[in-house]
Amino acid sequence: MANNWVGIILAGGSGSRLAPISTYLSKHLLPIYNKPMIYYPINLLISIGIKNILLISTKKDLPVYKKLLGNGNKFGINFTYKIQKKPEGIAQAFLIADDFILNKKTILILGDNIFIGKNILLTLKEAKKNFYGSAIFSKKVQDPQRYGVIKYFNKKPVKIIEKPKNKISNDAVTGIYFYDETVLQKTKKLSPSKRGELEITDLNNLYLKDDMMSLYKFKSKAYWMDAGTFDSFLNCSIFVRRYLNKK
Repeated sequence: MANNWVGIILAGGSGSRLAPISTYLSKHLLPIYNKPMIYYPINLLISIGIKNILLISTKKDLPVYKKLLGNGNKFGINFTYKIQKKPEGIAQAFLIADDFILNKKTILILGDNIFIGKNILLTLKEAKKNFYGSAIFSKKVQDPQRYGVIKYFNKKPVKIIEKPKNKISNDAVTGIYFYDETVLQKTKKLSPSKRGELEITDLNNLYLKDDMMSLYKFKSKAYWMDAGTFDSFLNCSIFVRRYLNKK
């Protein structure tokens, strides 16, 4: 049932890659072509049937989000807001969202990841119906050393390696993740990494180790972009403009 699902948009962090702009305005409020960046993950979650969305951001930025988005009525959904006091990894989102996700299936999407294309929606809707335990979504990239990358054995995913120095594969894990009702329990088992963060890769590897992960591969005409740097931010805006003008 639809009400068994909730969505989380993680729009916190320090935004250091877009400094100095991000020192006074959350990067997720910056425009990608003709809409604030945050609209893209919101619209994606709505398109796959998510009605209850939690937005996590900093204490400084949350009032601006509340003014922009309100309670969600104008989108036909419900918004909840929570503060990320200190950025301590993507998986920290589940600890912040503990009461919101209780006994729910959860979709987590990073606020600076842009997904565009009919095939994106088809893949996500298929996963929402059929995944077991968790689901990750990969896309082939030319620079896998920048991402969490899937390692295979006999064509089966066996581990996710974060920013590998040596080539593992070209299949990068994108910034949208599906989890079952045990995600909070699993997150509590994580230990901070060397950089002091609860890593989403470690959480995904827990599911993978327990054989509770489904892998879906985004193919042609499925576009994924990380708008977290100046170059990728500009490229996203150019791409979205071209894409919309072709429709």
